[in-house]
Amino acid sequence: MSTTVLYDAPGPVARRRSRIVSVVGVVLVLALVGYVLYLLGRPRVSANGAVTPGVLDPSRWDILQDLALWRAIGRGWLNTLRAAALASVLAVVVGVLFSFLRTARSRWVRVPTTVVLEFFRGMPVLLMMLFILLVFSTGAFWAVVIALSIYNGALIGEALRAGIASLPKGQREAGLALGLTPTSTRFLIEFPQAFRQMLPIILAQLVVLLKDTSLGYIVGYVELTRQGLTYLGTYYGSRYTFTLFAVVLVVYLVTNLLLSWVVRIVDRRTGRRGVVRGRGRGRGGLGGPGLLARAGRPEVDAATGAAQPTAP
Repeated sequence: MSTTVLYDAPGPVARRRSRIVSVVGVVLVLALVGYVLYLLGRPRVSANGAVTPGVLDPSRWDILQDLALWRAIGRGWLNTLRAAALASVLAVVVGVLFSFLRTARSRWVRVPTTVVLEFFRGMPVLLMMLFILLVFSTGAFWAVVIALSIYNGALIGEALRAGIASLPKGQREAGLALGLTPTSTRFLIEFPQAFRQMLPIILAQLVVLLKDTSLGYIVGYVELTRQGLTYLGTYYGSRYTFTLFAVVLVVYLVTNLLLSWVVRIVDRRTGRRGVVRGRGRGRGGLGGPGLLARAGRPEVDAATGAAQPTAP
């Protein structure tokens, strides 16, 4: 369908107005950025008359040449990655478990699971960390890991449940027609497709999990934020607080941008390949002829789906 069917192409007056609005918008943004840089760069005068150099003054950034600073930042960054990696694995496991229980046929399993899911999804992560730390005395590291695993596992489980619900009914019916049990159908046919379909959402949630590790600052876990703003801020003095804050911000930003880049790559690949393949070569894809051949139907060709002649 041509795009001109949906709307008329802009004329000379509309194009000129659009260019004027764009130029004015760019000028306003540049003016705002310049004003912010001016505020950051001008010296500060305290109540007793002492003059403090501005944030952009080179004297407030000379600690970046200290290797001890980067070693300490590296230790905090590794602690952040350690907590995020373990919590990510546990969150996926918890999410898979929740998705199976949430879609169970028995109401005695499905209803309590729904209540537990809604409770964990509605509970703030920080309160969960404090509860685990104070009640179970697990230590700061495990309080952060367990809280992030449960909270993000509940979100991942709901995403997987939605992915299973979005599959065509024929997928489940085909599995049952082949003689598979409802549990085997869910595990072998429906769940792999739902997981593959929701993989970009799951990875995006794991990026959020990485950022939520900064809440460990409150419960005493020495992750990147606490290492940068507390220990290093105390060691170097309040003069470099903004500098340390900027360093921590850049480290978080670069890490999250790399993870987001991985998510976009996975999203493009899963989007091109799709969930269910109609035709395939060799294996036949999920839900295709290859599934019938692998499920004990040797008379069905795995590549074309055509019936093969059988010996009399």
